Amino acid sequence: MKVKKAIYRFFMGSFVLLTFVNLSGAAPAVFQASGPNAASIQNSVDQFRTALGGANNGNAAGPLATGRREINWDGGGSSATSPGGTPFDVFLNIRGGRFITDGSGFLQAPAAGIGDFLGNPFYAQIFRTFSPVRLFTPIGSNLTEAQFFVPGSGAGIPATTRGFGVVFTDIDVADQESRPGQCRACTRVEYLDVNGRVLFSGFAPASPGNGNLSFLGVIFEDARVASVRIRTGAVEAGPIEFDFLDVVMMDDFIYGEPQAIN
Repeated sequence: MKVKKAIYRFFMGSFVLLTFVNLSGAAPAVFQASGPNAASIQNSVDQFRTALGGANNGNAAGPLATGRREINWDGGGSSATSPGGTPFDVFLNIRGGRFITDGSGFLQAPAAGIGDFLGNPFYAQIFRTFSPVRLFTPIGSNLTEAQFFVPGSGAGIPATTRGFGVVFTDIDVADQESRPGQCRACTRVEYLDVNGRVLFSGFAPASPGNGNLSFLGVIFEDARVASVRIRTGAVEAGPIEFDFLDVVMMDDFIYGEPQAIN
């Protein structure tokens, strides 16, 4: 029997809605933090890494039984502005991650490079990195979907993971509406199983103020997450900026070693 639960947590001055469907077993473990700099979220990120178990497997080919994969977007020229299409397969073979959007593609770049690419120099002032010096954002959309494959297989062996976490920068809007959970401007992360059912949905914690950082990570008792949907802020990044239309960028992705779907 499916049991849907909603948890409201008061965190850093904002309500954070966490909703999950408990199909079997224990509830997922949730890790979250926000604040003005990397140190503000470092402890939560490190706890998430430890809870995933094992080492950072880097670019090692799978299948591997334990460990995690991380993408910090900083390689390939740390100060370069690197656009890519969708699906974004730069890390598909080496780390088992494919990223898709309903926009035109993705961008890896420092905040200033994102601003130059999108015609908004203000971005150089309002976004900050967790791991220097590049960020990641969809182009022409605020929607990103992560899909998982066994590293080393290309897209040959679809996989699931037991946990996924992401660092955000400049989340200003919190879920404080009269109907919590209905915030259309909040940054939301959804975890889906192989049948497309939402296992968990939560808003990342806000930390108002230019360049502040936020982290949300969720770990299940086994590898049941086939994809993750991320909605960053209220609108896509672009040349026009309004304070009430939150624009959010992403930094590090951290996830459990992808396991082949049986």
